[in-house]
Amino acid sequence: MKGFITIEGCDGVGKTYQTNWLRQYCEENGYNNVIFTREPGGSDIAEQIRKIILDAKNEKMTDMCEAFLYAASRIQHLEDIVKPALEQGKTVFCDRFVHSSYVYQGLGRGLGLEKIVALNKLAVGEYMPEYTVFLDLSPEDAFKRKGGADKTDRMENTDLQFHKKVYQGYKYLVEQDPSKFIVIDASGSCEETHEKIISALKEKGIL
Repeated sequence: MKGFITIEGCDGVGKTYQTNWLRQYCEENGYNNVIFTREPGGSDIAEQIRKIILDAKNEKMTDMCEAFLYAASRIQHLEDIVKPALEQGKTVFCDRFVHSSYVYQGLGRGLGLEKIVALNKLAVGEYMPEYTVFLDLSPEDAFKRKGGADKTDRMENTDLQFHKKVYQGYKYLVEQDPSKFIVIDASGSCEETHEKIISALKEKGIL
């Protein structure tokens, strides 16, 4: 979907930080026809679902329940935020979207990529990203730089082997459809990564 840009990466990679920095850049440089949102969440009902998904107390949540909750949050978020903005001709930047479900639930949890793709096709329909910015950094390096996982976040608190599967899942998706991904080497400083993102978005005509 033209004008719909998503931002992906493993936990701890600095994805949310970079998204917020991109938002600040747009505000300071007169890009007024853009909005920023996130998943899971982004709108009132979707944010309530987010709390359930990420609450570390919900350790007994089944993998399939998790997958359906992400899809449910996504449906609501699309209707409340993304679709109206795109219909108004705005550019939408979203911190995580459907590719997170593919790699976290489909591959990381082992539910199967085809199954999660099918579930999310029901959730998103034609509203797939025009481009996905992938911040490329291994989970080992990401958590080392961050200083460890957030113990209150149920997803971050999963074992390292899970996060390795997620990372390899992202790499696999990029290989399958490289024209849809903007791969950013996130191994440098935050400033260097930010500059790479801005440069790549300009090259694609997004900024």
